[in-house]
Amino acid sequence: MKESLMDIICCPLDKQELELDVDEEDEEEVLEGTLTCTECGERYPIEDGIPNLLPPDMREA
Repeated sequence: MKESLMDIICCPLDKQELELDVDEEDEEEVLEGTLTCTECGERYPIEDGIPNLLPPDMREA
């Protein structure tokens, strides 16, 4: 995921800003990490450079 996406993505539940927490990155992209909603606190994982922005009840366990 490119960090520039932070300007356009938002929490799918309440449309608020997301905060990025990077666990692993290369020169161009975030590979592993977490996006956290600044309002409701819901967390969305970033795995293999892909943010999973599905609501919690729609994610696979």
